[in-house]
Amino acid sequence: MREAHPTEQTVGIDHYVSDADGIGGVLRVEPEDFGVREVELDSLNIRPADAPTGDFPNLVLRVTLRGWDTNDFAGHLSDELGVSRERVSWAGTKDKHAVTTQLFTVHGGDADDVPEVRNADIEVVGRLGRTLDFGDLAGNHFRIRVRNPDHPENVADITDSLREFGGRDDMVGVPNYFGHQRFGSIRPITHTVGLHVVRGEWREAVLAYCGGPTEDEPEETQDGRAIVDEEAASSDPDWHRALDAIPGYLGYERGMLHRLAEDGAETDDDWRNALESVPSNLQRLFVNAAQSYVFNQILSERLERGLPFDRPIEGDVVAFADRDAPDGIEIPDVSRLQSATGRRVDVMARHIERGRAFVTAPLVGTETELAEGEQGDIEREVLDDLDLEPADFDLPGNFRSTGTRRAILVRTDLTVEDESLVFDFGLPHGSYATAVMREYLKAGPLDL
Repeated sequence: MREAHPTEQTVGIDHYVSDADGIGGVLRVEPEDFGVREVELDSLNIRPADAPTGDFPNLVLRVTLRGWDTNDFAGHLSDELGVSRERVSWAGTKDKHAVTTQLFTVHGGDADDVPEVRNADIEVVGRLGRTLDFGDLAGNHFRIRVRNPDHPENVADITDSLREFGGRDDMVGVPNYFGHQRFGSIRPITHTVGLHVVRGEWREAVLAYCGGPTEDEPEETQDGRAIVDEEAASSDPDWHRALDAIPGYLGYERGMLHRLAEDGAETDDDWRNALESVPSNLQRLFVNAAQSYVFNQILSERLERGLPFDRPIEGDVVAFADRDAPDGIEIPDVSRLQSATGRRVDVMARHIERGRAFVTAPLVGTETELAEGEQGDIEREVLDDLDLEPADFDLPGNFRSTGTRRAILVRTDLTVEDESLVFDFGLPHGSYATAVMREYLKAGPLDL
């Protein structure tokens, strides 16, 4: 079994499935090299743009972005519309170095007020009676070009390995890892912040986010974070000095430090208040990233033990498929769970082979019930090593999480255009294209 890139291992990804050397090459030379389009849910039931705003107060926009971070675009859009940032919602965060098409809602928005925005094509789609929530999409379709590959001939061997791993001759399968961007591509610390939050370590959470310079950041950012660390270590910290040292483009860090400078940093409530200066979706992301790190570690341990991903073992928790999923995308319905025990193991295996069910692992929260058997042993050992338990996620405000379960295997009908080396495939929402592409390139996260 081939060991993962060292940087991947910092976020719980320890292995590759395929042993063949990577094809090498470069991604994202141009934004058009990485295309992402949301596969929308039919159940959204979007109404026409002239629907009554009383019943349907949310304006729905389909936006194609070139070189925009989703959060940054949402902030820019709210500024242009003159509304609170909290009134702009979307279903999935997309990559900045790409051309992406996705839905946004603006609560109370008017179609006549929609602005023109550079590198953005904004289409008014209609109105909804509710805002979009994170995950309100069926999946994403990817079209990814690899330029200047070193060993394109290795595509076939890698594809064969992934088909064997997924248990289907017509689809490739990979561990459903959370990609590096979940944790921060250049500075993967979001899960570290989240782990501190779940343990009630509010001071450590703020300092993990604002301090701790890394070598891949600009020099002025490293210098600013170093001063944060200096003040944190002082017996009489000067948070105004720390605030002045942080560059203006690090708005979230500056927001936290501003609260410390103005309100003090004497109690846990002060530190929590500082952390809550960031948008609510980022507060949730801290805890989500901690859950994702635990999930990645569980998958890595299952892979290390040689346990199957394409069929259950005794004690696994299996989710049945979502009956309303669009063609070509397999989506688990995590509200329909069943424990694989006794004769059910073979029954569940047949369902999984046909794409009707999925082995799952936990995104741990207050309502999480862990598996039994060897999978249950893995889940408990990972939590014990991190000094966590489900009850720890009973947190205040946006940090609280009830948890859920997630498929451990993702399969897709992948095609590769041999001449241009364009990879074309669809994935269910929440699954990462990098989970597929890392197997082919065998490169570090910053190159994916």
